[in-house]
Amino acid sequence: MNPGRVVVTGATGFLGRHTMQVLLERYGPDQVVGLGSQDYDLTDARAVRRMFEERNPEVLVHLAGYVGGIGANRTYPADFFHRNLLMMALTFQAAAEFRIRKMVYPMGGCSYPAAAVSPIGEDQMWQGYPQAESAAYSVAKKMGLVASEAYRQQYGFHSVVIVPGNMYGEFDNFRTNQSHVVPALIRRFLEAKCNGASEIVCWGTGKPVRDFVYAGDVARTIPFFIESYDSTEPVNISTGTTTSIRELAETIQRFSGFPGKLVWDTSKPDGQMIKIFDVPYMKSLGLSCPTTLCEGIERTIQWFASNFETQSNGLRV
Repeated sequence: MNPGRVVVTGATGFLGRHTMQVLLERYGPDQVVGLGSQDYDLTDARAVRRMFEERNPEVLVHLAGYVGGIGANRTYPADFFHRNLLMMALTFQAAAEFRIRKMVYPMGGCSYPAAAVSPIGEDQMWQGYPQAESAAYSVAKKMGLVASEAYRQQYGFHSVVIVPGNMYGEFDNFRTNQSHVVPALIRRFLEAKCNGASEIVCWGTGKPVRDFVYAGDVARTIPFFIESYDSTEPVNISTGTTTSIRELAETIQRFSGFPGKLVWDTSKPDGQMIKIFDVPYMKSLGLSCPTTLCEGIERTIQWFASNFETQSNGLRV
């Protein structure tokens, strides 16, 4: 299927870079346009309208967002709420007014209730409030579900919402104090190896389990949602498998080549013990996220090591 002109916002971000690779391969460079924050300020209604006028999308993959680590979310919750809500609301409104064919919109698994029971199915989305530390961000993103239904009802506008799990992979954010667990551990292990450290200390017991998904696998599902899926029902996109934090750390240690000792500081808290996404709905659509943790971690480490300079004081961004 030829979907027409596909515009990707947030194309210079983490998922955006993976998605651009997939879409360019599938539809060709004449059909796909990638945009970043340097092109349009999507918190400005005039800039949003100008984007639609100048780029003339038939399909919009709206990946743009204002994101950050847990520390930033705690410090600037109003910024995360305000900017993400504006980017979502203004883009939905303009997309409906310009009568584009389809919009694909991702939101994070952090938008599920903090008390959601694993495996977390799509039916749990509205059964409670998200985790408090990132609620301003996650609630703003979650409003995309409301918008998807509202604009379909009033304007007949076709949009779909996907819910990727805990993504990792090339192009992730590896900056200290901003990154999530996979890029944070990869950086720590490679810096420890570079600096000749004898051990790495990790918090807790390593027993909590998570559901990690390679970003390239998430990106490869997007053409299906452009071409074949037409519902406001959200779809979890993840592996549905359990990986303990200890297994994750040991896998990263193995592929990083760090020869030292891995120590667990059990005086520190573990945090939430189980968070796994339910994916039968995704599988019923004929989709999968097949990259194993070992394959994905190896690719990510190779990319990180080759894209950042090695200095005497470690790896720097």
